Order: sequence, then structure tokens, then C-alpha cells
Amino acid sequence: MGYSAAMRARLADIAQQAEVSEATVSRVLNGRPGVSAETRQAVLTALDVLGYERPARLRKRSAGLVGLVVPELDNPIFPAFAQTIESALAQSGYTPVLCTQTPGGVTEDEYVEMLLDRQVSGIVFVSGLHADTSADHDRYRKLIARPLPIVLVNGYVEGIEAPFVSCDDRMAGELAVAHLVALGHRRIGLITGPDRFSPVQRKVGGYRSAMRRLTGLTDTELDELTALTLFGVEGGEAAAARLLERGATGLVCGSDLMALGAIRAARQRGLSVPGEVSVVGYDDSPLIAFTDPPLTTLRQPVASMAVAAVRALVDEINGHAAPHSEYVFRPELVVRGSTAIAPGPATPPPPSAVPA
Repeated sequence: MGYSAAMRARLADIAQQAEVSEATVSRVLNGRPGVSAETRQAVLTALDVLGYERPARLRKRSAGLVGLVVPELDNPIFPAFAQTIESALAQSGYTPVLCTQTPGGVTEDEYVEMLLDRQVSGIVFVSGLHADTSADHDRYRKLIARPLPIVLVNGYVEGIEAPFVSCDDRMAGELAVAHLVALGHRRIGLITGPDRFSPVQRKVGGYRSAMRRLTGLTDTELDELTALTLFGVEGGEAAAARLLERGATGLVCGSDLMALGAIRAARQRGLSVPGEVSVVGYDDSPLIAFTDPPLTTLRQPVASMAVAAVRALVDEINGHAAPHSEYVFRPELVVRGSTAIAPGPATPPPPSAVPA
């Protein structure tokens, strides 16, 4: 394809994405008049979405740096949050500085010192130490007192004057249990992380509330069906092994990775998923729809949460204080192939089907 043909193809792509004519795209790219500010922005956004580099004269000067601190990238939900938050920051004119933690690597506090040295305009924390009830949360109060705008995602702490953005973990536990009970399951186990994390506490609360209401199991029975372990595939596998030995036919998991571990544990015991054991994940991480079987899960509304977090931060940076409360987003039950009707005892054929 020649240069002019390639250019026409690019113009056509941008025009289709922005829902304008190729002539309008050409006027925007060449800085010609006669295009509204709204249409011009639509064309520039289409350029960004399609991965085309903006012409030098159309590149926005960064409004400043914003730190983005995430715990690790092994769980695919965290890269999903990072990507959507970075995109929202870029659209608001800010340059994101991504800081990812690894075991034994740079700590959250060390990243914060580095970000302060770079004079960031604000910081977004995703599932950071604010979610750990055993951590010292004065670190966040000190940042606010500087003053430095911050937003805290997934993990709420009383007494911190900052915007919080969370998925409703309690509702996630309730929705997962209700789904499995509707399929006829009663021995439903919960696999999730250490209970020092506030999202875990909420999920356990939702699970236990729904189980008491819908199955009538006692607190002692629910204690036997609850397994708190390390996040990740290995933790899910180890916890599932214990719960399957206790007769669980349904498993509610604190993450999609834990759910994959639970499926592995079931198969190692010769149990089919979902024929004999049903498994529900949490997050709806990228590619999780393509597992075997495709995973039923509770979807975190990552895009909506990311936009809310960035809007709150930008408002704080611009001096328009966002409400210092928690924005709670409802998870969505996504039913796929890892849950099915509970196994039951073989039923005799109806009398009409019995040969004489």
C-alpha cells in the first residue's frame, strides 16, 4: 500500500471511530478552522483510542504527574485497573506514574517518597495498605495534611478525609450465594483472603448473612465452610481441598485466580466442574471468560470505578473538594459454565417409564 493509500486508510479509521467525515478529520489534523471544540476533541480521542500518535502541535501539555500505586500485576485485575485509570488520567491531561509492588521489592511508603520527590499533583492507591486493617493509616492522614490530594480504591477506613471508591464486596458475597442456592446447592463454601483486609471482612459478612437467610445453616456450620487463605491460585487450591472434604458442592471465591485453584482441586479429586462442584469467582479479570470451563464470576465495574476515582482526584487537585465518603459500585453476576444445578441422589424413573 502506498503512502497516500495508507493515509486514506488511517483517515477512514479515525473518521469511523469519531463518527465524523474524513474531511473533518483532515481539518483537525491540519489545524484548520471550521470545526467545533466538541468535534475536535472527538477526533483527538479517536486518535488516542486507535493508538495513533498525535501531531506535535496537537499534543497537550501535561497538567502534571499523578502517582498510581497498585499492589502487584500477577492478578490480572490490577493491570486492568492500572490501564483504565491511566487512560482516564491521560484524558484529563495528567501523566500517570505507575508504581507496582512485588514481594520483597519497593514498599508502598518508599514509592510515596519517590512520588513526592517528583512533585506529583496527587496519588491514586489501589488495594493498598488502606485495605489492611492492621496497618497504620496515619500515613494517609499525613499526605492529606501536606496537603496532597489522594483517592483510595477498594478498602475503606473511617476517619480519613479522602474520597474512597469501592466495589460492594458484601453484595458480591450475597449474590454468589443466592445464585448457588437457586441452583439447589446448600453446602456452599467460601474461599477468600486473610481477614485483616476490609474487603474480605465485607465479603465474609455478605456470605454469612445470605447463607443464614437462604440455607438456615448455623454459625458453627458456616465456620466449617469458610476457608481464609492466601490470595492466588495456590491458596484457592489448598482451601478448596479442605472444603471439598467437608462436603461442599458449591464454592464462592474471593478472586478469579482463587476460583481457578478451586477448579484444579476439584479435578484432582476426580470431581467434574460444574457437574459435581460449582465454582464462582470474583473480579471478571481479562481472559477469564476463556477458561475451561468459562468461569461464572462477580464482575467489578472497573471502568466506572476508574472514572470515578480520577474525577474525584482531579476535583481535589483543582480545589473543588470531592465528597470525603465512599463511592460504592454494585458488582454484576456473570453466569458462565462453572456453575450448574447441584448434584443429587439418583431419582427413580416415573412409573410410566418402568417396563412391565
